Amino acid sequence: MTDRKMIYLCLAHMSDEGWEQKYVKEAFDTNWVVPLGPNVYGFEEDLKAFVNQRVASLASGDMPTLSPLNKEVVALSAGTAAVHLGLLACGVGQGDEVCVQSFTFCASSHPITYLGATPVFIDSEPTTWNMDPDLLEKAILDRKEKTGKYPKAIVPVALYGMPYNCDRIMAIANKYGIPVLEDAAEGFGSRYKGQVLGTFGRYGVLSFNGNKMITTSGGGALVCDNAELKNKILWYATQAREAYPYYQHEAIGYNYRMSNICAGIGRGQMKIVNDHIAHHKHVQKMYEDLLRDVEGVTVHSAPSPDYDSNYWLCTICLDPALRIQGQENAYKEVITSAVGGAAGVIRAVDSATTDCQPNDNVEALRLFMLDKKVEARPVWKPMHKQPVYRNAPAYVNGVSESIFKVGMCLPAGPYVSDDDVRYIVQCIKEAIIR
Repeated sequence: MTDRKMIYLCLAHMSDEGWEQKYVKEAFDTNWVVPLGPNVYGFEEDLKAFVNQRVASLASGDMPTLSPLNKEVVALSAGTAAVHLGLLACGVGQGDEVCVQSFTFCASSHPITYLGATPVFIDSEPTTWNMDPDLLEKAILDRKEKTGKYPKAIVPVALYGMPYNCDRIMAIANKYGIPVLEDAAEGFGSRYKGQVLGTFGRYGVLSFNGNKMITTSGGGALVCDNAELKNKILWYATQAREAYPYYQHEAIGYNYRMSNICAGIGRGQMKIVNDHIAHHKHVQKMYEDLLRDVEGVTVHSAPSPDYDSNYWLCTICLDPALRIQGQENAYKEVITSAVGGAAGVIRAVDSATTDCQPNDNVEALRLFMLDKKVEARPVWKPMHKQPVYRNAPAYVNGVSESIFKVGMCLPAGPYVSDDDVRYIVQCIKEAIIR
């Protein structure tokens, strides 16, 4: 066991100038310690300015800056709350269906079930690992034939920051008149053809959890198409109160507004967001360069310059034939604690294996890296393979399940230095049996 410090996947990093402390102190000094206030409004304006900027795509040559968008932003208590309210505002309710990417974290699909609707899982394309447009259209037509109605919404996901094929997904959505709720929780600051993710659909989800590109300690936001839709979200997020001098409710609302304290942290984080994005891209480039000649290890990268990923997490795939030290002992012990730091409470299990899991060499590398004090994790398990969704409709091509078996996430956060990346790569090389 090395005496080196633990290298985590992605941790929040505060600005060196202390902007976060400044805004939080103002909140306390003015007694704005509530789910509204100057920091909330200021953070929303900062986010609005950020997401509305468009630049020429790298693939488009030397072109002038494009005209800005006019999206609105609502700061909320979590990215999951943003998914929930976005679906609600799209009209999703009991008995409806929603097309959602299968290769994602559960927060993309769980809010669908909150509303009594059914997720229809769509598998991935091999290049971006995100929603396959061909399967999406197939699912839309098939659900119409089977149920008599189109799905109520479409939820593509920016997996690990990688943009989805916005052109094709939006074209399909517009063709059938289905609103798009973009889950850009992992893709804050990623762009497709120069436009920030979360601004293509009717709504876009952002997340500021402690491990995201920027953090408010916990929080999220919903990008809205216009001021009218923003007001609708604000109404739902503040308990759906009617305009009377007393509390009158004609619809179910929620307590989902971001606090002034958390928003103060977010305002400080917006001062350094571009530095964070640049750092993640730099780390990605280092992994690409240092692992290029390592046989059996492939770094996942953008398919073209149009896909401008923030590389929230850097990911690799291991050839199934690659042998890793300790591989013979993979899945021999039952996990007893949450994998990945603050992953929450887990429930004990009786078996170390399931019917769909990463290959033995992936698990062996995870354990080897952990012994070297490097946090590495499997990629997300596809939702259509999760037991809780065993009865949900799924349109699959095998892509996400095959990537789940060979994929792994490597550290990429602001605290990951160049020396850390070199050390991580050296550990990977050391783990491989030749």
